[in-house]
Amino acid sequence: MDIKVLGTGCANCKNTLALIEQVAQARGVAVHLEKVEELKDIMAYGVMSTPGVVINGKVVHAGGVPSRDKVEQWLRA
Repeated sequence: MDIKVLGTGCANCKNTLALIEQVAQARGVAVHLEKVEELKDIMAYGVMSTPGVVINGKVVHAGGVPSRDKVEQWLRA
């Protein structure tokens, strides 16, 4: 599973990255996690508010730290 966290480096972006890592480890799900910080790359996904989360090329979240339940749902799919 390819996951990208879009954000310029704010606390919410870092927290989102850490949360996804924690949930993936806890569930034993293999993920390739990448942080995208370049504004032009973030804009290419059409995300206007960060953090954004892209899973396998599809934007699944934008703006604010996602809930743990939401992250678990993504990793189940």
